[in-house]
Amino acid sequence: MTTLEHLQHLIAFPTISADPNRALIEYCADVLRDLGASVQIIEDTSGKKANLYATIGPQDRPGVLLSGHTDVVPVQGQNWTVPPFELTQAKGKVFGRGTTDMKGFVASTLRIASHAAQAELQTPLHIALSYDEEIGCVGVRSMIDMLRAAPFRPMICIVGEPTMMAVATGHKGKTAARVTCTGREAHSALAPTALNAIHMAVDMINVIRDLQAGIAENSRQDDAYDVPYTTLHVGKIDGGVALNIVPNTCAFIFEIRNLPEDDPKAIMAQIEAQAVALLTPLRNDFPDADIRVEVTNTYPPLGTAPDAQVVGFVKSLTGSNSTTKVAFGTEGGLFSSVLDIPTVVCGPGSMAQGHKPDEFIGLDQLAKCDAMLDALLVRLIAGV
Repeated sequence: MTTLEHLQHLIAFPTISADPNRALIEYCADVLRDLGASVQIIEDTSGKKANLYATIGPQDRPGVLLSGHTDVVPVQGQNWTVPPFELTQAKGKVFGRGTTDMKGFVASTLRIASHAAQAELQTPLHIALSYDEEIGCVGVRSMIDMLRAAPFRPMICIVGEPTMMAVATGHKGKTAARVTCTGREAHSALAPTALNAIHMAVDMINVIRDLQAGIAENSRQDDAYDVPYTTLHVGKIDGGVALNIVPNTCAFIFEIRNLPEDDPKAIMAQIEAQAVALLTPLRNDFPDADIRVEVTNTYPPLGTAPDAQVVGFVKSLTGSNSTTKVAFGTEGGLFSSVLDIPTVVCGPGSMAQGHKPDEFIGLDQLAKCDAMLDALLVRLIAGV
């Protein structure tokens, strides 16, 4: 089957992160088993979602890993002019949810797997397909645990997120956190006798804004990123019941997207210290007052050296003479930092088309991805 034929099948599975991906994984597993690949399915606790790890070629040595996630973002509230879970082709583009992010790469991977299965590989081809990447690189972690205990780990990893086939050596890490402020309620006519939890939350948000301003002004910069410094951002706030009640609780969520050189734990420590500083004088009159800061999710940055062997290797496959860095996070940071597998990000399409209505990928991008993987296969046959 061609890449486009595989992509048509993959798009038809509505693998939104909130829903199961098992049918898609079984499709990929059937394709790979029919090729003679060694396939492992790693289920979540419900059995409705799963990772897939497959190897084609020798089982007694490390190989090259192609990594992709199978989940997609929702389509609700978006004005699509084509069916989101059907492949539509027009004017050199193919439309559908996940075409760019990132089922196009997965489809190209399935295509090259069929060619690899017919060849005598000196270096094995590994394929990793994960779930729940879109909600914070959650699902891949069980596969990371499996690889940590495996007798052989891949020698390099290519994460096929959309980079327009540029070789990306870095992305920021992410820490997601929640701040919960507890005050004391009262009738709003007696507001000064109460402790307004929304006001407490606003004070904490100002702490985060002040930290961001200081980082933007004084911290390290990396101009390879669209935003060249570590960022902090408040994304959602919940508090209050009615206008005539002083609210006794308020919570908000925020994130840190850090350069590889910046430590998000140090930033969190500053936020926690400011929470204590704000809370301490309040407890004289309101002993039950509280500000709780808790991390809800985190994944590491990717910071592969530009002169690393993996960079030169993938550049030789694409014909590129340069590298880039991407604004969005990937599972590459986990493969690199947890498993010490040299990793780059390189895949077809642009994230400018991802997460939007009428998501599409150019046929020329799919062709370039096929060409890169064809070049990889030559190297696998010769022995990397």
